[in-house]
This record gives sequence, structure tokens and C-alpha cells, in this order.
Amino acid sequence: MRKLTNEEKEGHWGRFRPPKRFPIAAVLDNIRSAYNVGSMFRTAECAYISELILCGITAKPPHKEVEKTALGTTQLVPWRYFPDTLEAVQALKREGWRIAALEITDQSVPIQSVGKGDFPLALVVGNEVSGVDDRVLASADLVVEIPQFGKKESLNVAVAFGVAVFLLLEKCRPDFAP
Repeated sequence: MRKLTNEEKEGHWGRFRPPKRFPIAAVLDNIRSAYNVGSMFRTAECAYISELILCGITAKPPHKEVEKTALGTTQLVPWRYFPDTLEAVQALKREGWRIAALEITDQSVPIQSVGKGDFPLALVVGNEVSGVDDRVLASADLVVEIPQFGKKESLNVAVAFGVAVFLLLEKCRPDFAP
């Protein structure tokens, strides 16, 4: 066993890359930490999702802290900005996206219950303290949660984003044999 070189890594999973980005968008609802935003850009590029929608106080490129953790992916991932998250969600609905808020509520379902018919899907991830805006929750087509079994039951927003996006990829990508 040996580690792949950087040149080998570039083609390793690239042969499975579809011609178009996966039908997942992510709505970043007032994310406080620019480092979290940069991390989400990097994850979005690795997952090859359609776009990031930055809302409210979420830091936008070019931004020093975003760029530090994004490692150049702000130039690769399509993104747009809306001053209000609800406005972004309404625009996405008009474009044909289903809206899934990532939040723990009395009506949320495990993210694993998302089906192929739920795509294209826009995943809303909320503020590190207050979560997804209540107005956005009310307008979401579904509310999903990541099952957590510890006492804390709270992941860092960038970590939760990564877990959620890769679980969703399992639902929408064509099967392949690695």
C-alpha cells in the first residue's frame, strides 16, 4: 500500500464525476464564522454540488478567513448572495428546488429518509447559535436531521453540512463501482 500522489488523487474519483454538478444546493443561513463558510466551500467542491447560496451575515468571497479554509474553492463552486434567507428559499422554489432545512424539530425526519424524488434539493443550514430561521422552517418542504446518539446532540455547522451533503449524495448520484 502507498499513498497516492497529488497528480494521482486528481483523477482517482474524477472518473466518476458527472458532466453536471449533483442536484444539491446549500443555503447558508446567517453563518457567523467565516472559517465555517470556507470549510463549507471546500466540502461543496469535493462533493461537486450545484451551488452555495450565502445569506444575511454569511461572509462572502473575497474574505480572508473564508479563503483561508476554502483553499481556492471559492473560485470553483458556483455561489450567489441574498440579503434574506427566506428570499433565497422563495427564489429556489420558483426555480424548481425542493427545500430541506437541517434542524432538529418535533417534525424533523432522519436525513436518510430523503428519496430520489426529492431532488433537486436545496439544503438549508442555520446559524451556529439560533439554527435555521423560523420563517424558513415554516416554508421548507421537509425538515431533516442527522441522527446523533450522544448527550450533546449538536455538531459544528460545517461538520453537520459535510455529513448531510455526503448522505444526500448517496441518494441522488448514479451507482458506480469504485
